[in-house]
Amino acid sequence: MSTTINRTQLFRASCLSLLVTSLSFGIRAGILNKLGSDFHLDKAQLGSITATAFWGFPLAVVFGGIIVDIIGMKRLLVLAFVLHLAGIILTICTPLFAAGFWPLFISTLFIGLANGTVEAACNPLVTALYPDNKTTKLNHFHLWFPGGIVIGTLIVLLLNKVNIGWQIQVGVMLLPTIIYGYLFSRLDFPVTERVASGVSTAGMYKALWNPLFIFMFICMFGTAITELFTGQWIDVLLKNVTDNAILILTLDTGVMVLGRGFAKPVLKLVPPEVLLLISTILAATGIYMLSTVTGPAIYAAAIIFGMGVCYFWPTMLGFVNTNLPKTGALGLNLMGGAGMFAVSLYLIIMGKRYDDIVAAAHGDASTAGQQLLHMTFYIPLVLIVAFAGLVFYMRTKKKSKPLQQVAV
Repeated sequence: MSTTINRTQLFRASCLSLLVTSLSFGIRAGILNKLGSDFHLDKAQLGSITATAFWGFPLAVVFGGIIVDIIGMKRLLVLAFVLHLAGIILTICTPLFAAGFWPLFISTLFIGLANGTVEAACNPLVTALYPDNKTTKLNHFHLWFPGGIVIGTLIVLLLNKVNIGWQIQVGVMLLPTIIYGYLFSRLDFPVTERVASGVSTAGMYKALWNPLFIFMFICMFGTAITELFTGQWIDVLLKNVTDNAILILTLDTGVMVLGRGFAKPVLKLVPPEVLLLISTILAATGIYMLSTVTGPAIYAAAIIFGMGVCYFWPTMLGFVNTNLPKTGALGLNLMGGAGMFAVSLYLIIMGKRYDDIVAAAHGDASTAGQQLLHMTFYIPLVLIVAFAGLVFYMRTKKKSKPLQQVAV
């Protein structure tokens, strides 16, 4: 095959499949309160439904990571297409059922499984296509996650203004789903980087027990919760602080798109572990401000938060795959699965906590969102210490890759 032409086409199709994944997050975040009122769901039920996408993701991404070297990335992406299609259609058809909870729960699970399957195939695909430029290209690929959230939230804002219902808003995802399914069906795929390099399956599993991998795996819990819990529940968390909570999500994800787009020059200035430390400091500052400020300052808080979390996910993956390449596709997918699983549990816990705070205040929800943000603030504080230790470790062990190898 023509490596240059197919590499470009495969990367573009990968970005489109991730766009569908992120549209599901953005549109769901925008219609969450509407679904709650239409189907008489409390915050605990909404938290359970939202969490389904997050625990469906790790199931798919871990299982996909185990089998991707065996069945190939193309078959996984065909499965992702089928699951996305089923999840979107079932969501649209929810009003046909007597109660809304279970159709929304199952359809969100399908979408979560589809999202995880996309990551299970596309993360190793990107590293296989760009073996000398992993962290930068993973950032470019993952910019379509916040990019899709921006598009999704803008769709919600615009269609709400003209009184177009949430079913049509969800239906918008059908077009890019059909397009990415068609594109992947006609393209040839490379084997994964681990298979191409000849590393044995036993060698891959052995590499997963490296203390550095275990450390990054645990840190992924915190980076994912910091980024995704705050973003997915922003409309709930800030609804009593601003009338434009969903616009806050659009603003901070817009900053993430720009940040990931400029990953190459940023990574020329600092190695990935330093970038993670700086990002965590900014994320902690942003969450603290979101939990305390009001008025126009909330927009500054959103920008700082977006700057903080924009490099988290792709840089965590790029760091692991660059420094621990023998972990292969499974290592990448275990990292993604760890992050989403942590978010799924956190959403359930925080949904229950939100209802408890409101009940204790006799139905007054005016401070519940800020209290949850304040609790979440402690997670990036712990990560600051962890990543400071990582910077020290990488410098003393001289394991940082030369900057030109990381960011070319």
